[in-house]
Amino acid sequence: MRHNKKFNHLGRTASHRSAMLANMAISLIMHKRITTTVAKAKALKKYVEPLITKSKEDSTNSRRVVFSYLQNKEAIKELFGEVAQKVGDRPGGYTRIIKLGTRQGDAAQICFIELVDFDEAMAKETKKKATRRSRKAAPKAEGDAAPKVETAPAEAPAAEEAKAEAPAAEEAKAE
Repeated sequence: MRHNKKFNHLGRTASHRSAMLANMAISLIMHKRITTTVAKAKALKKYVEPLITKSKEDSTNSRRVVFSYLQNKEAIKELFGEVAQKVGDRPGGYTRIIKLGTRQGDAAQICFIELVDFDEAMAKETKKKATRRSRKAAPKAEGDAAPKVETAPAEAPAAEEAKAEAPAAEEAKAE
Protein backbone atom coordinates (compact mmCIF):
# COMPACT_ATOMS: atom_id res chain seq x y z
CA MET A 1 0.00 0.00 0.00
CA ARG A 2 1.12 3.54 -0.74
CA HIS A 3 0.36 5.15 2.60
CA ASN A 4 2.08 8.52 3.04
CA LYS A 5 3.79 8.35 -0.36
CA LYS A 6 2.01 11.29 -1.97
CA PHE A 7 5.10 13.41 -2.68
CA ASN A 8 6.31 13.67 -6.30
CA HIS A 9 10.10 13.24 -6.39
CA LEU A 10 10.31 14.57 -10.00
CA GLY A 11 13.06 12.08 -10.85
CA ARG A 12 15.66 13.99 -8.83
CA THR A 13 17.69 13.56 -5.68
CA ALA A 14 16.49 15.36 -2.57
CA SER A 15 19.15 18.08 -2.78
CA HIS A 16 18.54 18.67 -6.50
CA ARG A 17 14.79 18.81 -5.96
CA SER A 18 15.01 21.27 -3.06
CA ALA A 19 17.40 23.54 -5.01
CA MET A 20 15.16 23.43 -8.08
CA LEU A 21 12.01 24.22 -6.11
CA ALA A 22 13.76 27.08 -4.29
CA ASN A 23 14.93 28.58 -7.60
CA MET A 24 11.47 28.20 -9.13
CA ALA A 25 9.87 29.80 -6.05
CA ILE A 26 12.25 32.76 -6.29
CA SER A 27 11.42 33.16 -9.98
CA LEU A 28 7.69 32.97 -9.26
CA ILE A 29 7.92 35.60 -6.53
CA MET A 30 10.04 37.95 -8.61
CA HIS A 31 8.26 37.58 -11.96
CA LYS A 32 4.73 36.70 -10.72
CA ARG A 33 4.31 34.13 -13.52
CA ILE A 34 6.53 31.37 -14.88
CA THR A 35 6.15 28.66 -17.51
CA THR A 36 7.04 25.10 -16.53
CA THR A 37 5.76 21.54 -16.71
CA VAL A 38 2.56 20.57 -14.92
CA ALA A 39 4.33 18.16 -12.54
CA LYS A 40 6.85 20.80 -11.48
CA ALA A 41 4.09 23.41 -11.11
CA LYS A 42 2.11 21.15 -8.79
CA ALA A 43 5.20 20.48 -6.68
CA LEU A 44 6.02 24.21 -6.65
CA LYS A 45 2.48 25.04 -5.52
CA LYS A 46 2.91 22.82 -2.44
CA TYR A 47 6.32 24.40 -1.81
CA VAL A 48 5.52 28.11 -2.21
CA GLU A 49 2.02 28.48 -0.74
CA PRO A 50 3.11 27.82 2.88
CA LEU A 51 5.88 30.41 2.37
CA ILE A 52 3.35 32.99 1.18
CA THR A 53 1.15 32.21 4.19
CA LYS A 54 4.19 32.70 6.44
CA SER A 55 4.87 36.08 4.80
CA LYS A 56 1.52 37.49 5.96
CA GLU A 57 3.02 37.95 9.42
CA ASP A 58 6.06 40.20 9.05
CA SER A 59 8.18 39.13 12.01
CA THR A 60 11.85 38.33 12.36
CA ASN A 61 11.11 34.67 12.91
CA SER A 62 8.91 34.31 9.83
CA ARG A 63 11.53 36.11 7.72
CA ARG A 64 14.21 33.71 8.97
CA VAL A 65 12.06 30.67 8.29
CA VAL A 66 11.29 31.81 4.74
CA PHE A 67 14.93 32.77 4.16
CA SER A 68 15.98 29.24 5.15
CA TYR A 69 13.94 28.00 2.16
CA LEU A 70 14.68 30.68 -0.44
CA GLN A 71 18.18 32.08 0.34
CA ASN A 72 17.57 35.24 -1.70
CA LYS A 73 17.28 38.68 -0.05
CA GLU A 74 15.56 40.37 -3.00
CA ALA A 75 12.91 37.65 -3.18
CA ILE A 76 12.32 37.96 0.58
CA LYS A 77 11.85 41.73 0.26
CA GLU A 78 9.40 41.24 -2.61
CA LEU A 79 7.53 38.47 -0.77
CA PHE A 80 7.14 40.34 2.52
CA GLY A 81 6.48 43.66 0.78
CA GLU A 82 4.36 43.68 -2.35
CA VAL A 83 3.14 40.07 -2.33
CA ALA A 84 2.14 40.04 1.36
CA GLN A 85 0.12 43.26 0.91
CA LYS A 86 -1.87 41.82 -1.98
CA VAL A 87 -2.61 38.46 -0.33
CA GLY A 88 -3.19 39.78 3.19
CA ASP A 89 -6.94 39.13 3.20
CA ARG A 90 -6.90 35.94 1.08
CA PRO A 91 -7.35 32.76 3.13
CA GLY A 92 -5.30 30.57 0.77
CA GLY A 93 -5.00 29.58 -2.88
CA TYR A 94 -2.33 32.09 -3.82
CA THR A 95 -1.28 30.43 -7.08
CA ARG A 96 -3.08 29.40 -10.25
CA ILE A 97 -2.02 26.76 -12.78
CA ILE A 98 -3.12 27.30 -16.38
CA LYS A 99 -2.38 24.44 -18.76
CA LEU A 100 -0.96 25.39 -22.17
CA GLY A 101 -0.67 22.07 -24.00
CA THR A 102 2.31 19.92 -24.85
CA ARG A 103 5.92 20.82 -25.55
CA GLN A 104 7.12 20.09 -29.08
CA GLY A 105 10.32 18.24 -28.20
CA ASP A 106 9.26 15.70 -25.59
CA ALA A 107 5.45 16.11 -25.45
CA ALA A 108 5.58 17.19 -21.80
CA GLN A 109 2.50 19.00 -20.45
CA ILE A 110 3.34 22.73 -20.18
CA CYS A 111 1.57 25.30 -18.01
CA PHE A 112 1.76 28.74 -16.44
CA ILE A 113 1.89 29.03 -12.71
CA GLU A 114 1.12 32.53 -11.51
CA LEU A 115 0.27 34.45 -8.39
CA VAL A 116 -3.49 35.00 -8.44
CA ASP A 117 -3.67 38.60 -7.21
CA PHE A 118 -1.18 39.81 -9.81
CA ASP A 119 -3.19 38.67 -12.84
CA GLU A 120 -4.37 42.17 -13.89
CA ALA A 121 -0.81 43.49 -13.77
CA MET A 122 0.38 40.66 -16.02
CA ALA A 123 -2.48 41.20 -18.47
CA LYS A 124 -1.35 44.79 -19.01
CA GLU A 125 2.32 43.86 -19.47
CA THR A 126 1.92 40.93 -21.82
CA LYS A 127 0.53 41.92 -25.20
CA LYS A 128 -0.02 39.34 -27.88
CA LYS A 129 1.89 39.91 -31.06
CA ALA A 130 -0.23 39.75 -34.17
CA THR A 131 0.93 36.87 -36.31
CA ARG A 132 -0.06 36.05 -39.82
CA ARG A 133 -2.04 33.05 -38.63
CA SER A 134 -4.12 35.07 -36.19
CA ARG A 135 -5.02 37.68 -38.82
CA LYS A 136 -6.05 35.11 -41.41
CA ALA A 137 -7.75 32.72 -38.98
CA ALA A 138 -11.18 31.66 -40.20
CA PRO A 139 -14.09 31.79 -37.76
CA LYS A 140 -14.70 28.43 -36.08
CA ALA A 141 -18.48 28.66 -35.88
CA GLU A 142 -20.84 29.87 -38.54
CA GLY A 143 -22.35 32.41 -36.14
CA ASP A 144 -18.94 34.02 -35.59
CA ALA A 145 -18.70 35.86 -38.88
CA ALA A 146 -15.51 37.91 -38.91
CA PRO A 147 -15.57 41.17 -40.87
CA LYS A 148 -13.63 40.96 -44.10
CA VAL A 149 -10.93 43.53 -44.65
CA GLU A 150 -10.15 44.50 -48.20
CA THR A 151 -6.47 45.07 -48.92
CA ALA A 152 -6.82 46.00 -52.57
CA PRO A 153 -7.14 49.80 -52.07
CA ALA A 154 -4.04 49.90 -49.88
CA GLU A 155 -2.01 47.91 -52.41
CA ALA A 156 -3.21 49.86 -55.46
CA PRO A 157 -1.23 53.09 -54.84
CA ALA A 158 1.92 51.09 -54.24
CA ALA A 159 1.41 49.23 -57.52
CA GLU A 160 0.83 52.49 -59.40
CA GLU A 161 4.03 54.00 -57.97
CA ALA A 162 5.98 50.93 -59.04
CA LYS A 163 4.59 51.25 -62.59
CA ALA A 164 5.45 54.96 -62.67
CA GLU A 165 9.02 54.30 -61.51
CA ALA A 166 9.62 51.58 -64.10
CA PRO A 167 9.37 53.92 -67.20
CA ALA A 168 11.50 56.53 -65.41
CA ALA A 169 14.21 53.95 -64.80
CA GLU A 170 14.10 52.85 -68.46
CA GLU A 171 14.47 56.46 -69.63
CA ALA A 172 17.46 56.97 -67.37
CA LYS A 173 19.14 53.87 -68.86
CA ALA A 174 18.44 55.09 -72.40
CA GLU A 175 20.30 58.35 -71.81
